[in-house]
Amino acid sequence: MENWQAIIATATFIGVIFLVMTEWIHLTIAAFLGALLLVFFNVMTLPEAIGYIGQSHGTLGLFFGVMVLVRAFEPTKIFDYLATQMVLLAKGRGNLLLLGIVGITTPICAVLPNATTVMLLAPLIPPMAEEVGVNFVPLLILMVFVANSAGLLTIVGDPATFIVGDAINLSFTDYLLRLSLGGVIAVVTVVATLPFLFRKIWNTKLENLNQLPHPQINHPRVLAVGGLIVAFVLLFFVIGEALPVPISPAAVALLGAALAMLLAHHTKIDTVNHILRDLDWSTLIFFMSIFVLIGGLQKTGVVQGLSGVLATILGTNIALGSIVILFFVGLISSVVPNIPLVVAMVPLLKQYIVNVGLVGAEVLSPDFQGQFPPEVLPLFYAMMFGATLGGNGTLVGASSNIVAAGIAEQHGRRISFKRFLRYGIPVMTLQLITSALFVIVRFLL
Repeated sequence: MENWQAIIATATFIGVIFLVMTEWIHLTIAAFLGALLLVFFNVMTLPEAIGYIGQSHGTLGLFFGVMVLVRAFEPTKIFDYLATQMVLLAKGRGNLLLLGIVGITTPICAVLPNATTVMLLAPLIPPMAEEVGVNFVPLLILMVFVANSAGLLTIVGDPATFIVGDAINLSFTDYLLRLSLGGVIAVVTVVATLPFLFRKIWNTKLENLNQLPHPQINHPRVLAVGGLIVAFVLLFFVIGEALPVPISPAAVALLGAALAMLLAHHTKIDTVNHILRDLDWSTLIFFMSIFVLIGGLQKTGVVQGLSGVLATILGTNIALGSIVILFFVGLISSVVPNIPLVVAMVPLLKQYIVNVGLVGAEVLSPDFQGQFPPEVLPLFYAMMFGATLGGNGTLVGASSNIVAAGIAEQHGRRISFKRFLRYGIPVMTLQLITSALFVIVRFLL
């Protein structure tokens, strides 16, 4: 029975990815139907499916909260105003605009989760692109690449990086000293592709900046109070989990959303119904469905089986294992969101190094607080780079990609799977190669 369940779970997951790639049906419908098929064929019960969604409540709560926060302040026209200022700062030149997106996104993603940053910054892109006279889809895709790459600058920049770092008891400072250079290299790799992948925008120049529309900020007093709410949210994103009574980013985002709705309702700049109606519900449903599909692969032992095959192939060769894991996880992460992927892979990688005799069985304990032998750490570092940068490969590879796709749809354009692939495959390939060279030179030679 379990073998049949594993076959059904694998076939359903592959079928969903195929439907997303071919775009025969909308990606949210594909994922939603796939998740329901697992319940229909009794691969898991409905309570179990809801349980897998519940395990990712932090991600969903964070996304919902930030969506409400951004939407609540839309009537103030702050996003249109900031977009115009960015065009003016870039002097209407496409190359400076592209570099400006890199410059703004990179430092923010070093301290905030990449999908959160995309939610906060992406609303600037469509009005900015309209003013310059270019398609905003490539600009959104660039923001996604930078957000995913800059997540490697610190241990808190990407949820996948944090999960792996926490599993091997890696401190914030140790990460900076050992691995931040790899994040810098990843961002520089994206910058190096700008004149080639984004050639049309790179060469664009707006001749008469005086003809730009100059949107005025509405409700300045409301915006001032809203600025305090956003500052509160950003501050507690950074320090919340380090407080004596930890506050999760999701809880902070939800509190910020409640305060933003209260402000909008009390000042009558918008209604609660309008705010909730305009949220990107399709993106939230897509994520919930993907968590169920990944749960099906975990429950039926498919992911564990892949790990066993990996251990058989690699043996105790850490150098070969690190490079294979980097590319293997990178390729898998291009079609599987990296958060559930690393959650599944971390215990399997620990089991692998125990099975081949590189560490003792004590590392398998959830309470283990000791240090791993330095010779096995490159395996985990490689998994960090593969899981994070592999997300740049396809539209479904990272949560920030899906968020950007949802924002594009809200502004009247679709980011198709094929179009994203055209940009994503070259960037992902270059980044995996440069990351492999970094791991080899820094840790294996």
